[in-house]
Amino acid sequence: MQLIGTVAPDRPLLVLAVAEEAAHLDQDLPVLLTGMGKVNAAAALATVLASGPHPREVINLGTAGALRPGLQGRVHEIGTVLQHDLDTPGLRELTGRSFGGPLTLAADGLTLATGDLFVSDSAARDRLAAEAHLVDMEGYALATVAQRADVPVRLVKYVSDEAGEGAARAWRESVDACAKRLAQWADENL
Repeated sequence: MQLIGTVAPDRPLLVLAVAEEAAHLDQDLPVLLTGMGKVNAAAALATVLASGPHPREVINLGTAGALRPGLQGRVHEIGTVLQHDLDTPGLRELTGRSFGGPLTLAADGLTLATGDLFVSDSAARDRLAAEAHLVDMEGYALATVAQRADVPVRLVKYVSDEAGEGAARAWRESVDACAKRLAQWADENL
């Protein structure tokens, strides 16, 4: 976890998993680098929100894998985020309560599936495509923490790969170009 800058109630907090995704940010805004995965993301954001003033909003900028064709080359704002690696129906059957159901962030936007699995095979991609458009490793955790702290949250993703065979190589080869597009979105929208 690394916090760059100072969180203030009149400014958004930009949250990204790794420095590679933040490489081209030119903003004079605080940036939180969480590390990859749901636990790192939740722990980092919860720590920052608990230790000082809340930002105006949390904006998660990051890369995502495409689960369906036609999503590359654009920045996508997420409308709904879900966890793909938590057995929500099984836990409901076991306990009678729902844990970790989908979160609605906006009336419009794509559905993002979050899990602690870097999706890099066609079978996993096809299974997840039945419920979501994109996949990442931090979005659900960040949205959960922000919502529980009563801080508005937006998830903004740029597609780095097609979440199939070769996804790891594609991410490594495209992350710098993705970081440029995310920085451009931040310059135009913040």
